[in-house]
Amino acid sequence: MTDSHEPASNEAAARDRPQPLPRAAYRRFVPLTTRWLDNDVYGHLNNVVYYGLFDTVVNGVLIEAGALDIVHGEVVGFVVETHCNYFSPLAFPQRLEGGLRVAHIGETSVRYEIGIFAAGAEQTAARGHFVHVYVDLATQRRVALPPALMTIVKELA
Repeated sequence: MTDSHEPASNEAAARDRPQPLPRAAYRRFVPLTTRWLDNDVYGHLNNVVYYGLFDTVVNGVLIEAGALDIVHGEVVGFVVETHCNYFSPLAFPQRLEGGLRVAHIGETSVRYEIGIFAAGAEQTAARGHFVHVYVDLATQRRVALPPALMTIVKELA
């Protein structure tokens, strides 16, 4: 008999551990660049840099599609949840690519999943997600996804 408070076996833990994903898991790719200041004292990209890359990928695709107007837009996405798993180190001066897909479309929210790849690599070096809740900028209240946004998120799903 085992104690229910014992840690899971190494095999079970390994099965449950997040794994890198292949390029084929993503619908759109964005070229990314690293900067000198992105490296930390250990010689690789600091973990907070990945969240900036996630923002760059998601918002870049939305702006390019005409679904996000950062100057005159009345609807914006607020990040209400984030997550990242790291699999292999990246560092300046390395070229990167960000893969993007949509995992869930709600009435007022979207879950974007992002993979960060070394340029040309087959598997993610890191992967994570953002959940955006869309709100009226003036009232800060939730709103239904605007048509232009709905169009692009459906393409990414």
